[in-house]
Amino acid sequence: MAAISIAAGMKIGVLASRSGLTVKTLRYYEDLGLLPAIGRSEGGYRLFTEESLRRLEFIRRLKTLGLSLEEIQGCLAVHDAGELPCGDIEIQLGRQIKRIDGQIRELRQLRMELQELLAGWQRDPAKDGNVICPNLQV
Repeated sequence: MAAISIAAGMKIGVLASRSGLTVKTLRYYEDLGLLPAIGRSEGGYRLFTEESLRRLEFIRRLKTLGLSLEEIQGCLAVHDAGELPCGDIEIQLGRQIKRIDGQIRELRQLRMELQELLAGWQRDPAKDGNVICPNLQV
């Protein structure tokens, strides 16, 4: 890999502008190890490369697929070790499908509960000073 000149690095504000993310988000990603800086400028500003933009797009894509930052961090660690993380990503996506299946089951159950509740709903129930809404059995 060719050496990268720190003078060629972009400041975090430029990276934020180009990526569409906030400086705060980029700092958070750096703190988590998701987005390494190549160094700091003489004025102490964090410096990043063009590769940082590709890395941020990768992070964004995995986030849209529902992966957590911790899961993404694991995939990037494999990449940073010089390996392709495709196998790890496949495993994470499989886990995500299982999580989604569980959420679908929970949502179906909630939908049934709501339908049952509305089936017996009284529009003008008798007032009871001790009950906030007589239709809800709490």
